[in-house]
Amino acid sequence: MWDPRVPTSPARRAILAVTCAVALSAGLTGTAQARQDDAGVPERGAWFDRVATLPVYLNSTAAEQTAAEIAAATDDGRLVVYTDSPAGRIGFVDLTRVDRPRPAGVLAMPGEPTSVAILGDRALVAVNTSASFTEPSGRLVVVDLRTRAIVAERDLGGQPDSIAISPDRRHAAVAIENERDEDVNDGALPQLPAGFLAVVDLTGAPASWPVRRVELTGLADVAPEDPEPEYVSVNRRGEAVVTLQENNHIAVVDLRSGRVLRDFPAGSGTATGVDVVEDGTIRLDGDVTVPREPDAVAWLDDRLVATADEGDLAGGSRTWTIFDSTTGEVVYSSGGELDQLAARYGQYPEGRAENKGVEPEGIAVATYGRDRYVFVGLERANLVAVYRLDDPRRPELVQAVPTGVGPEGLLPLPQRDALLVSAEEDAAEDDVRSSVSTYSLTRRPLEVALARNAAAPSIVSALTPPGGFGALSGLDAVPGDRDAVMAVEDDAYTPTRVLTVDVGERPAVVRRELVLTRGGAPVGYDAEGVAARDGGGFWIAAEGDGEDVPNLLVEVDARGAVLREVPLPESVAAGATSNGLEGVTTVGDQVWVAVQREWADDPRGVVKLARFTPATGEWAFVGYPLDPAPEGATVGLSEITTVDDDTLLLVERDDRRGEDARIKRVTRVELGGVTPVPAGTPLPVLRKETVLDLVPALRAGGGVVADKPEGLTITGRGDLVGAVDNDGLDAAPGESVLLRLGRAPRR
Repeated sequence: MWDPRVPTSPARRAILAVTCAVALSAGLTGTAQARQDDAGVPERGAWFDRVATLPVYLNSTAAEQTAAEIAAATDDGRLVVYTDSPAGRIGFVDLTRVDRPRPAGVLAMPGEPTSVAILGDRALVAVNTSASFTEPSGRLVVVDLRTRAIVAERDLGGQPDSIAISPDRRHAAVAIENERDEDVNDGALPQLPAGFLAVVDLTGAPASWPVRRVELTGLADVAPEDPEPEYVSVNRRGEAVVTLQENNHIAVVDLRSGRVLRDFPAGSGTATGVDVVEDGTIRLDGDVTVPREPDAVAWLDDRLVATADEGDLAGGSRTWTIFDSTTGEVVYSSGGELDQLAARYGQYPEGRAENKGVEPEGIAVATYGRDRYVFVGLERANLVAVYRLDDPRRPELVQAVPTGVGPEGLLPLPQRDALLVSAEEDAAEDDVRSSVSTYSLTRRPLEVALARNAAAPSIVSALTPPGGFGALSGLDAVPGDRDAVMAVEDDAYTPTRVLTVDVGERPAVVRRELVLTRGGAPVGYDAEGVAARDGGGFWIAAEGDGEDVPNLLVEVDARGAVLREVPLPESVAAGATSNGLEGVTTVGDQVWVAVQREWADDPRGVVKLARFTPATGEWAFVGYPLDPAPEGATVGLSEITTVDDDTLLLVERDDRRGEDARIKRVTRVELGGVTPVPAGTPLPVLRKETVLDLVPALRAGGGVVADKPEGLTITGRGDLVGAVDNDGLDAAPGESVLLRLGRAPRR
């Protein structure tokens, strides 16, 4: 039988008695045992693997605001051109190697570039030169890609948005939006002048290319006098399909004659099983039926078209849809699948639950070998959903690929067996930079890539009823289970949950959840650490804010009920800052917590590790020496976990992501020979040793190095696993990551 006097360090938990495992896991069954649903996890055939991410500020200077929005590629797929509207220019990416995109310069435009297409050795750039919303104007700028020089400009007669070139290369179609001012009359339509479709005949010298105007007024039921064309795609017949987003309407135009062939309303889409309440909890139990208001559109063949139903004025159904363009019939609608996919990946934008959810914006179609794929960009979830299209009435969801913040441009590169995604959000103050990411089509086993942290998703939800997760901030092993760990989420979500994660699966699977309660009611903490409690239940490290919310060690029973909240000694708590408790672990019959940063009473560069003895209620402290912070950064602790009675591992990290990330490491300290002291006594400082640099693991998946590796534990098998806090997608890429870090280091 399990002896409660034996320390429950992870190294010993593999041999704990079944009674302890039952006691703990009984408390983790707040929902029924979940069945792993494999939708959205690559299982058969080819899948897309992210191999590189290029921050596009590397094409200029780090201080500039820049963006990669819409992208196009040369026929060989080795040069990519992207629009950069904040900087009024286009940028170039050398894609000689898909796994190593390189910055290749920029070229100023005479206004704001909105879209780009490539015709042989020329780039055709749609440029907005409007003086105001009521005085729209724009130009088609032709760039020689060999000399990187502007060789011609054509007046488009209005403010352009999307551009597409016909497959026979005889025509370019430009959606002239003449967009509305959202600050006028709450953005209501109509707001003239009306938009239209510009058709450019690509014959002769670019300087003399004719530009024809196709009127699109009088088609829609919604504000027919103000169509505001949004996006355009051209099929092999020379037919352009145009979305009139705010009008919730779609038109098909013959480019040769400039005649509208047919048009139809986009109608309303229904998403069932989605989160519709912004309350900090991901509940996929609602439904919406609203106008689709499609943004991007793409031909699947010469008859079927696919739309990303972003919404703008009054709609946004969270769906993507396939229409028969000859009849307007809906052939397929994704329903709630995109929201559910994001929740399953731990990337659901709960703060957008009442406003269009994941917000499908981009769509692209391409054939790779014998397989045709549809790519759907989820602007608010920072994902691109990938579907295999064997049957247009039953698209097969293959996977989702993680992106930078705000995926805007989807560029299939079937000639390179690759995909490129440009993400537009750029906020240097938040360490979020616009980027282009590249993905290779591969058939290698997902499990092999996941073992090296080189694939996504690394962790998914299988909660029933369907639910999401995110903001993983603390880990610990489940006693008596060789393949299970527990995890907590911070205050990005509420109420606080303890999750059971099966790390024996690849990807790891969130199987159960337990909601914490106090006095019978759900309770929320800024939970930054979790540790198994002797006899079942947990210890939770709850971070304070340095003002009104105290730092607490919370004792919880096996069913999630809070037994007590233990504050720090008053003299210590008085010096607290907003960087508080960040991790908890048990050593024998004592509980240890880590403080993230220096408090008012700490020596510079030294933070507290605090030891609590439950039997006596006594606190004692030692100091941990932080590495000096890189310029402009801060350094602190994120996690603490036990190796044995005398050895602790800690996660020490800076607060930078991407190219600026430097310190992301696991360190080891020995407790022997150092005696913790009461509050108010000078801290004895531990000696530390770096045992693992986390940067290679964080970089292995081809994305931006995450700023917040926050969870760490040793499984019952003796493996070291970590977790990344995705901040609930708040000013962050939002990828939920479980790191597999090999065998745990020993003394």
